[in-house]
Amino acid sequence: MAELYTGRRSFPHLFFARDGEIYDLAGNKTLVIGGAYSIDKEYRLAYGYWWFPDEQPSEEIKQRVERKLDEMGWKTDIVLSHTCPLKYQPAEMFLSGLDQSRVDRTTEMWLDGIEDRLNYRKWYCGHYHVDKRMDKMEFMFQGIRLLG
Repeated sequence: MAELYTGRRSFPHLFFARDGEIYDLAGNKTLVIGGAYSIDKEYRLAYGYWWFPDEQPSEEIKQRVERKLDEMGWKTDIVLSHTCPLKYQPAEMFLSGLDQSRVDRTTEMWLDGIEDRLNYRKWYCGHYHVDKRMDKMEFMFQGIRLLG
């Protein structure tokens, strides 16, 4: 299992989890996968807000995730990701007036393939700013869960 990186002494309880690593959280083997496309990229750039060119997983990160899953026999207890597999996208949360054909969904499509092969108990994600459960997928926006 990977060690959690605390980073700064001023935030000793804030951890940085590396994409593609498996962590032991409350006795659960937990896979971490970050990243998603920002639909407000143009707005952020126009008004000087932060935007990160590497917001989505790179090919290197995707390969790291898949290598780790190979090592684990494609089995983990929990997945923590920023976005969700494509098949679980909550379309009701899509912003009206936004041309959905311009949204890059390559990360969600890749996660679809991960989810199809993975033996897992629970998957938590955010990104869509909704609290919702679908099968083993749970979107978390304002909720907090204790793992156990």
